[in-house]
Amino acid sequence: MAQAGRRYSHARAFPDAFMALGHHIFRSFGTPMRIENARRSVTALSTAAVALVLGINVASAAAGQPSPWETGMQEMVTELGQSVSSFHTYLVWLITAICLFVLALILVIIARFNETKNPTPSKTTHNTLLEVAWTIVPVLILVAIAIPSFRLLREQLVPPQADLVVKVTGYSWYWGYEYPADQGGGFKFDSNMITEDSARKPDQPRLLGADNAMVVPVGKVVRVQVTSADVLHAFAMPSFYIKIDATPGRLNETWFKAEKEGVYFGQCSELCGNGHPYMPIEIRVVSEQQYAAWLTEAKQRYASTDSPAPTKFATAQ
Repeated sequence: MAQAGRRYSHARAFPDAFMALGHHIFRSFGTPMRIENARRSVTALSTAAVALVLGINVASAAAGQPSPWETGMQEMVTELGQSVSSFHTYLVWLITAICLFVLALILVIIARFNETKNPTPSKTTHNTLLEVAWTIVPVLILVAIAIPSFRLLREQLVPPQADLVVKVTGYSWYWGYEYPADQGGGFKFDSNMITEDSARKPDQPRLLGADNAMVVPVGKVVRVQVTSADVLHAFAMPSFYIKIDATPGRLNETWFKAEKEGVYFGQCSELCGNGHPYMPIEIRVVSEQQYAAWLTEAKQRYASTDSPAPTKFATAQ
């Protein structure tokens, strides 16, 4: 709790510092700039810079759930997710370099080829070397983007041999999970959002905690088969880098291999009606021993799932 309080206070310092800086700049424009104002501006800029650094550090997304003022992806706990996050960072730096290069060219053109220095414009219309360069360089950039992109796409769409299969069904507006009997399961259950604050566990955020979580063992390849019983939904778990549509009459599949134990949260990511914001996804990654114990308990707890599942109606709040 203390750590969460510090993260929240740092995140609050980020916008507050910039609001104070904006107010000070606004006042400075309305009055002549004096030495005192300049010193205050430097102080405000320093405070804003510190708040920005702290804000970025503490706002970097925690594993399993979003955090206030996060500036990047959630911490990835799958190898594929970590590769995608690194690829995203690589693209950001590449785009930054391209933008700075183009900006430098524009500044050079403004400085060297303005009307004052060139009263008589050049009539050059062709330059073979330049034309070859601005054709080949963009092609090389696209190749540098395409190769890792296609590799990641193949890893995502060609799943390895699965250690566990879980069928996920989207309903309006809750999720159903089914574990096959040939893998130690043979039961299914529904997962609804916890609406009462008193019923939530300490590690369950508001609007993300579910009464029955999907449980999987750590370090195992889990194949997730996703479908829907009514309308379009989408099964999304940011920390695993998975997102796939739940379509009525169609069975889609994705996979993940969580490398870190913990509790991870996602949500339905397809607008599916007025209960769409209240379809959380909670996945608990546990050790193999804990998973075996949970299977034994779940078989008894959900033993009556052979009968038709009762109709449930989610109340939008």
